[in-house]
Amino acid sequence: MTKSDLVALVATQAGTSAADAEKVLNGFRDVIQAKLKAGEEIAYPGLGKFSRVERKARTGRNPQTGEAIKVKASKAPKFTAAAGLKSVVNGAGPAPKLAKAKK
Repeated sequence: MTKSDLVALVATQAGTSAADAEKVLNGFRDVIQAKLKAGEEIAYPGLGKFSRVERKARTGRNPQTGEAIKVKASKAPKFTAAAGLKSVVNGAGPAPKLAKAKK
């Protein structure tokens, strides 16, 4: 699914224009990015939790040469799915009914 497909489907589900749906989705993305950069966790019930993990510096190996290389410490985003999302994906719970997106 492309971003434009997602925007169209969300707009149809919410009964709003594609432009408004895109503003909301972009705003959601921006808030997640800003809060994760600040080290905060964001929980969205029924969907999951966004968090930031810190990876320590370590020694890795070049797979082609076997040479040891230093890998710097870094931060990475992490998403943990909520129980409700897991049950829908595994078929234990019903998926929401979606409206037909307008093309």
